[in-house]
Amino acid sequence: MNVKSIKILNFRNYVNEKINLNEKINIIYGDNAQGKTNILESIFICAFGKSFRAKKESEIIRIGETNAQIILEYKNKDREGIIKIDLSNKKTIIVNGVKLNKLSELLGKINVVLFTPDDIGILKNGPAYRRRFLDMMIGQIRPNYVYTLNLYLKTLEQRNACLRQIKKHEISQDILEIWDEKMYEYAKKVYEYRNEFINKIISKINNFHKKITDEKEIIKIEYKSDLINKDEYLKKLKEEKEKDIIRGFTGRGIHKDDFILYINDKPISIYGSQGQHRTAILSLKLTELNIIKDEIGENPILLLDDFMSELDEKRINNFLNNIDDTQVIITCTNKIEIDDNNNSLFYIKKGKIEKK
Repeated sequence: MNVKSIKILNFRNYVNEKINLNEKINIIYGDNAQGKTNILESIFICAFGKSFRAKKESEIIRIGETNAQIILEYKNKDREGIIKIDLSNKKTIIVNGVKLNKLSELLGKINVVLFTPDDIGILKNGPAYRRRFLDMMIGQIRPNYVYTLNLYLKTLEQRNACLRQIKKHEISQDILEIWDEKMYEYAKKVYEYRNEFINKIISKINNFHKKITDEKEIIKIEYKSDLINKDEYLKKLKEEKEKDIIRGFTGRGIHKDDFILYINDKPISIYGSQGQHRTAILSLKLTELNIIKDEIGENPILLLDDFMSELDEKRINNFLNNIDDTQVIITCTNKIEIDDNNNSLFYIKKGKIEKK
């Protein structure tokens, strides 16, 4: 799987640029704030339908313009295709000339794995960051997961609304039993997806981590969830009912799921050094790439933003040695030399792309 070209109009600091990409390694370099990451962002949007950095789509449109456009040509083992995304007061997605009605229909057209320096927050920050990592990995290869997760979240919103009404003595507490049953129905499916993929990560991550660390570290993962079985799940909701009514939201459930990483049997969030955090997130990303490959039968596209800033030369080489037959798009501030003849260099300055 690879991106053949990407054309962007009025996107961030770009007016009208097109970049034709190599099937293997593409190095995009230039000073900070010139538009390097914007290239990766445009590809990411074509994979997920949303940005990994902008909260509002208006942030993506070039200042002074009312609309932006991305046109991406891709190729995978079965077909070639074109994804066209128009951004204005609403978002329009067209794949091979067909307008999509739902965002979930875009998932899986191209598969990407993104690495940014901020990804270290997956390990350092709260559970929401780790759930988001899981949800995005599973969602792009199992689109039905996104549908099920959304049903759970909508049911959660409805239960929370009931809690607030109960607090105001507008409705009876008995209504919660209906929503608890409905929450379990969707929670069970979400849990099964997550548990499946956590087990896939567990089966692979230590092999990658040992290669990156020259077998000096052992990495383990523990999945933590409120869902064990139906009786236990409903019992926890019932035990928390009075607290939930007071605070107006549901405190237990799979929306609180988490996973914990251990290095040499110690939780990395507490005892891990900065270097161990970096290495662990590399191992996690390599595992994600490998799992997606197993699922779709080919390597996804690897996007490495500001790749060099967080890694020493040894980690870089160990990482790149584990990504054969993968299209890689790297952004960095300085031109780098990679021991691979099949690579392309692009220089970015003030939203202009020059192939070197």
